[in-house]
Amino acid sequence: MAKNTQPIAKRCRALGISPAVMGYGKKTTNRNPGGQMRKKKSEYATQLNEKQKVKFVYGILEKQFHTYYETATRMPGQTGVNLLVLVERRLDNVVYRLGFAKTRRDARQLVSHNHFTVNGKRVNIPSYLVKPGDVIEVIESSRSSVKFSKLLGEDAPVVLLPSWLERDKNALKGTVVKMPVREDIDVPIAEHLIVELYSK
Repeated sequence: MAKNTQPIAKRCRALGISPAVMGYGKKTTNRNPGGQMRKKKSEYATQLNEKQKVKFVYGILEKQFHTYYETATRMPGQTGVNLLVLVERRLDNVVYRLGFAKTRRDARQLVSHNHFTVNGKRVNIPSYLVKPGDVIEVIESSRSSVKFSKLLGEDAPVVLLPSWLERDKNALKGTVVKMPVREDIDVPIAEHLIVELYSK
């Protein structure tokens, strides 16, 4: 499985995003987003930067990202919003959003290693798209591991869930209650620039 191994902090600075978006160093502030470049970016460079942001944050490679875009163009509504909703519905992202993993990279690895079920069936495909009504749960044999057992009890970390997800406080289980909307996606992305890039 191909994966992005670039240093997180360095790449975040280059793209002008906070490491907190990636689940890293939530107290860290980026005092110089985008690096020290003084030269004004061209229109193409600005559009490309937005696409690279989404790919980096969600851990998606070019071929798969283009497939998402093509799917988004065939859906009703705004293509840019459709694109973000599609990547937000990825199983690895949902595992991260539910608080079962500290980062999306960690979530992707956990999914690949068969630690989760969707509606009672094991799914090890990070790009699997969830839908309303789906129940995501840590498999029984993994629940006693330190990684997951520490997510339960009084000392469990507090998770701020988006409105489209619910999580059982007393179990390692979450539910997709509805489709995500643009307001649920807190990644700082100007999606219309991605559409403009592909429309050329």
